[in-house]
Amino acid sequence: MRKTALLEVIAGKNLGINATDTDKQAILSAIANLEDLNPTPRPLEASDLLDGNWRLLYTSSSELLNINRIPLANLNKIYQCIRVKTKSVYNIAEINGLPFLEGLVSVVAKFEPVSPSRVQVKFERSIIGLQRLLDYKYPGSFIEAIESGKKFLAIDFPITSNEQQGWLDITYLDNDLRIGRGNKGSVFVLTKS
Repeated sequence: MRKTALLEVIAGKNLGINATDTDKQAILSAIANLEDLNPTPRPLEASDLLDGNWRLLYTSSSELLNINRIPLANLNKIYQCIRVKTKSVYNIAEINGLPFLEGLVSVVAKFEPVSPSRVQVKFERSIIGLQRLLDYKYPGSFIEAIESGKKFLAIDFPITSNEQQGWLDITYLDNDLRIGRGNKGSVFVLTKS
């Protein structure tokens, strides 16, 4: 019931881009109500639930939502793909643009559990380019190419700054929904894809 209420309140908000202040308050309330019923209080021990490709449904992260302000570009889908075995996270934002100019912004990070529900995240690599030059079809094959060490025809650079770190609390996790709260106060609602 609470899960349905959350999904209904975020529907049509375009990842959060179209959310008004009133919407944001209603969404935060629905998130808090669902977090109270978290069926997985120790999510980092539930690797079978955590592992996989997650698609973002809603966020309050201005860093992500500001990608939509790039001229002639619109955020399409955003994925956060977790590989528990290698403690890797792949954030992938698909960007629609002019025909044949669809873009991709990707950040690769490693995570380290610091509690049963919190991970410390260290960003390691960024890849920004056109989807067709990256031979991007879907997250799985793209991640395989990254893991194989492939260099891309794109802006592809290591992230070495110690400032590019943060943490994320996983506050709700079930078979197909995950909620997280980040160190900058952002919330993230994702569905398994």
